[in-house]
Amino acid sequence: MSLLTGVREVDRVLTQRAASRVPAGVARVLSAVEESAESTKLWCGAAVVMASWGGWRGRRAAAAGLAALVVAQLASNGVCKQLADRPRPPAEWIPHDEVEDRPDSSSFPSGHTAAAVAFTAAVAPSWPVAGAVCAVPAAAVGVQRVQSGAHYPSDVAAGAVIGLVCAWLTRRAPRMLLHHGKRRLRP
Repeated sequence: MSLLTGVREVDRVLTQRAASRVPAGVARVLSAVEESAESTKLWCGAAVVMASWGGWRGRRAAAAGLAALVVAQLASNGVCKQLADRPRPPAEWIPHDEVEDRPDSSSFPSGHTAAAVAFTAAVAPSWPVAGAVCAVPAAAVGVQRVQSGAHYPSDVAAGAVIGLVCAWLTRRAPRMLLHHGKRRLRP
């Protein structure tokens, strides 16, 4: 069995289990979290709260989170989805009606997960408590994307990796550019 065949089989098994074994009450909570995260509303709201009540640390965390979120959205939705034309999980794998409310875009990667993880990972270094609080809905978004049939688990994993890389780049880029600029200015 090839690696790709193995990933596809794991995707199938995990998608079917997540879609059929999440209790109805938990599925409603997951859907509510995902709905609030739609169009990045949840993360923008979190940034407003952080910036308003968190003082200097909150404003720094909010700015880092929003910057990473934008970079992750561009990377996942603007680049990766355009390059990878992966269909959504088959509707027959999903035993509930949420499967009817899926986007038509490529399944790979999960842009919702990329944005959630990027925001959370960029917030955490500036304000660890806020990062920990944001991690809960970020994880719920990833689970919901599989449970609803919108994504395969590998799409969510790829979105999480993109989010982490974008958060790291967003936080490191100013220092790297400053360091590079100082080296260029030396005689």
